[in-house]
Formats: sequence, C-alpha cells, structure tokens
Amino acid sequence: MALRIEDYAVVGDTHTAALVGRDGSIDWLCVPRVDSPAVFAKLVGNEQNGYWRIAPAVSPAPGSGEPLLATRRAYRGDSLVLDTYWTTDTGTVRVTDCMPLRDEHPEVVRLVEGLSGHVAMRLDLVMRFGYGRVVPWVRRVDGLLAAIAGPDGLALWSPVHTRGEDLSTVAEFTVSEGQRVPFVLGCYPSHLAPGRPLDGHYCIEDTERWWSDWAAMATVAPGRWRDAVVRSEITLKALTYAPTGGIVAAVTTSLPEALGGERNWDYRYCWLRDATLTLSALMAAGYHEEAIAWRDWLLRAVAGDPADLQIMYGPAGERDLVEAELGHLSGYEGSRPVRIGNAAAGQYQLDVYGEVLSALHESRRGGMELSQEAWNLERVLLDFLEDGWRQPDDGIWEVRGPRRHFTHSKVMAWVAMDRAVRDVEEFGLEGPVERWRATRDEIQKEVCERGFDAERNTFTQYYGSKALDASTLMIAMVGFLPPQDRRVVGTVEAIQRELTHDGFVLRYDAENAGDVDGLSGREGAFLACSFWLADNLELIGRHEEAVELFERLLALRNDVGLLSEEYDPVAGRLVGNFPQAFSHISLVNTAVGLAHADAFAPGSSHADRLAGSKIQVPGHLRHRLASRHPFALRHRSR
Repeated sequence: MALRIEDYAVVGDTHTAALVGRDGSIDWLCVPRVDSPAVFAKLVGNEQNGYWRIAPAVSPAPGSGEPLLATRRAYRGDSLVLDTYWTTDTGTVRVTDCMPLRDEHPEVVRLVEGLSGHVAMRLDLVMRFGYGRVVPWVRRVDGLLAAIAGPDGLALWSPVHTRGEDLSTVAEFTVSEGQRVPFVLGCYPSHLAPGRPLDGHYCIEDTERWWSDWAAMATVAPGRWRDAVVRSEITLKALTYAPTGGIVAAVTTSLPEALGGERNWDYRYCWLRDATLTLSALMAAGYHEEAIAWRDWLLRAVAGDPADLQIMYGPAGERDLVEAELGHLSGYEGSRPVRIGNAAAGQYQLDVYGEVLSALHESRRGGMELSQEAWNLERVLLDFLEDGWRQPDDGIWEVRGPRRHFTHSKVMAWVAMDRAVRDVEEFGLEGPVERWRATRDEIQKEVCERGFDAERNTFTQYYGSKALDASTLMIAMVGFLPPQDRRVVGTVEAIQRELTHDGFVLRYDAENAGDVDGLSGREGAFLACSFWLADNLELIGRHEEAVELFERLLALRNDVGLLSEEYDPVAGRLVGNFPQAFSHISLVNTAVGLAHADAFAPGSSHADRLAGSKIQVPGHLRHRLASRHPFALRHRSR
C-alpha cells in the first residue's frame, strides 16, 4: 500500500518528477515526460506495479503492518535535493535523492551515506512499464543492469551487486561511517545504448547548486512567510515542462478528492484556469524568464479557432487528452477508477477566455511587450465571446452534469471584455472599445440580476440556483465589484457560514450536487479556494482574520512544505493530486497580497495589489516575445 499523500516529497528535472516516500521508496515516476506512462506506479496500485525502495534492512514493529519511516527528512536549503535520515540501533544513515537537470534523458540519483556506526541496507527495485502493466526483459550490459520492453529502457548503475528475485531486483549491503554508495537509474530509448554512468556525488552537488542559484533570483520575500513562498516557487518550477514553459497542475493522476471515492482525475496537464494567477505568482517573485515562457506557451496553445479553445492542454500544447481507465490498477487506497487523459479537455468553459485576456493584460502591465500578432489573437477571441458569453457552459470545476449559466463563468467573460477595454485605454491598442464596453456592462448587469440571491445577499453557483460556489470569491479579486460592496461582503459571509468545514472552503456542496456534477460523494476542502477566502477577508478589511486563516493553511503543508489539491478535515489528511500547482500559486499570491496590504488603499482589488508588488521586467527580456509567434490569423470583424 502507498503512504499517506503528505508522506511524499517531490524531486524533478523540469521535464518530469518523482514522488519519494518517507519509507525511502519512489512510488511514482513517469518518463521521459510528466505525462508519459509511469515506470513506478505503486502510488495508485501495489508493489507489483513498480517502485524503488532503499532503506535500512530493519523490520517494522511486529504486527504494526506499517513500513519503517525515516527519522526525519528535509530539502537541502532552497533546492529540490532531498535528504532522508534513519537512525537505527547500530548507526545513522542518509539517503539523498535528486533528478539532475537533464542533458538528454532523465536520471534519478540516489546516494546512501553512512553518518555514524554502520547500518545494514536493502534495495528493492521493481521496474514496470506502461503504468505497471509491462514486465521488462532485464540483463546485464557493460556493468549496467538494463531493462527493456518495447520502446522503453531503464538502466541501473551501482557498485553494489544486485540479483533477481521474483521479477524484481534486490540487494543487501552495509554502509559505515564516511562511506558513500551511489545508485543511478537512467531512462533511454530501448533501440539505443544506455547512457554512461554519472558520478552520483557530483550530480547531487551540481543539482543542489542549480536549484539554490535559481531560488536566489527571487526578488520578493514577504517577511515571515519567505520560506513558504520560496518553497512554493521551487515547486512551481518543478511542475514546469522546460522545453515549452508549460506548467502542469500536478505530477500525479487519480489521487482521490475523497479517500475511496471516484473523483480521481489526471492532473498532468496545463490548465488555462491557472493562467493569470500563475503569471502573478511568477512575476511577484521576480521570475520573469518563467513568466515569459508561461505566457509564450499560453499563446501557442490557444492559437486557432476561438470556438475550439480548450480548458487544458498537454505540456507542449497537445489538444488530444483522451481519457481512459486503467483497470489493472487498484487505485490509491482503493480509490477507483485510475484514469489517464482527461475528458474535461473537451468541455466548454467561458472562464478560460477571461483567463487568457487577463493574463496577457497582466503581461503588459508587468512591462512585457506583446507582438501585434498576439493582439490580433486576442481580438479574435473577443469577437467570439461577444456572442459566446450568452451560452451555458460546464463551469470552472469541470462538472460532468448538464451545462448551466454559471455565475463565475459570466464574471470571467466580463473580465475578458474589461481587460480588452483597459488594453485600449492604457496601452493605445486599437479595437472596437465602445462595443466592448457595452458588452462588459451588459454582462455585469445580467450577473447582478440573475446570479445574485437578494434574499440571502449572496452570489450563487449558477443562475436561479440557491447553491453556493467558492469561485464567486473571485468577484472582488478580479475587480468585477469593489470589495466593500455589500453583495461581495454578503457572499464572503455566506461562504464562511455555509461552504466551509472547520474554516476551510469547499468548492461547492459536492454531497448534494449530483444534478450538477453527475457524481456522488463528498470531497475535501479545496485549498486554493481557502486561500481565496483569506484574500477576500483582507480585501473587505478583516486583516487579522485573513492572516489567521493563512497561517492555518500554511500549517497544512507537509514536513517539506508541499500541498496537494485538497484537505480532508474529517480524516485530517491531504487529498487530491500532489503537489498541486493551484494550491502553491494561491499560497504565493495570498502571501504577497497580505504582505503588501498596507501599501494600498482599503477597497483596492486583489489584482491591483498583486500588480503593485511586481517588479517591471528588465529591458533585455521585454522583446523576447516579439516575432516569436508568426500566427497566420485574420481579424474577423462582426
């Protein structure tokens, strides 16, 4: 059985990432990309689906049924190099894990070091391709242990002698004080020869140096929350697909939103929903290269017919994310089905148009120049949205029930028109601004009439509904209404009163929403929405409440500073895919907003506060986008 989600840490090379448990086992790794099939899939299956454990050869307490967990673990400074320590009756040992920034193929480096006395160790390596389904052919080649099946190959190098046992690779060895024993596992195409073995100790030092240098470039460190912000930025970098600049939502698939439930989705893709907040989180910390790369990815991904705009894409902008169920996997703690791909990519969601326009507007506000081709693309999207906003959609949460007029979707359609108007007013761009203003005003009027419950003084999930939805917390954050508006305050108070569990925010009432999302069962509190509540409390003048909630959210991070998608207040555990970009993005933006609150007038929008905290892009980066996107687009007038 896999460990609790909070018992995992992540190591990665900005192409893919692995989850390392406190028991010394790597239980999840997809290669060569984050969305490739897993070679270690124990996380959502069992030991026969692949894992790699290096730990002391000490049995757990009799009858406990629990694995031997590390005494402690920590990342090395501001890096993605993980140290795991065990203290036994005979000595202390450290296992260090990292994935070097690759030259060509992915590698996992593990270094076992004796710190005191001597410790007997054991290695268990079960290599499986195709999400734990395919058992490879294993042989020795020039001192390497090579495993191949079809197009895939893995090669293990170590001075330790290994042997085969029940379709797995095992080894026993002892480390004494001062001794170092390296293990390097590389992935390669099976029709080629395995790569040359790496120097494990050098790789670890070099990887630590690279991450530390990258983290040192951060320009914003909001007081006592500095460590949380930097760790979140490192996590976002780990979730980046470096060749394209895309940032995936998580490195995992099918970690459940409720233990034992069916809300299990593949999050190894890039969501447009995250676009503006991602850009804000990167720019607020001074990571301009990453912000530009993300914006570059965004423009490439959305190019095409605006009617075909998707809510998510693959790490390189792929559109075909066909959903399938892996019946051979038992699921995380029995949570089935295990899914790959995501059928929600084909949904119609109005909010993504607002996200794209908002992200590009924030790029301009941050000093990053955009080409005329980019503006032409925006105008094409706006042409479509002038009529498209009137249609019902599937909503921000990808519900799989009937389409409705979701309030948040209409608000984000308003955002698209509003940002277009601002681009004309602030940057002198050309467009039918009066028409856009009229559409903006029409959307706002309709939302306030049809998406608002006057009796309860709160915005609702969709037109005519009594249900609440945490996405309406975005109303003040995007500037749709001023924070002090009684309808905003009423919505915040209604969500606090009716849509929280132990103070943490649910996306919506999932237990009673079968007609909306087509699924049954509850889910955990959604962490990004809980950060949004803290943002709103700050905006409406409840600073102490905002800080208190923010501190409680920080306390939900695991021992190495990571968050998943949700938190189950009943079980007292993290749930959902992990580590979750949306949670860490929201953490950064809330920390920055709270830290800069005193510099802004009461009632200023969340977007204004974040924008005010940003440092302008250096001049040598401003023209990176120009001429990069030779779109063959025509501006289509109505």
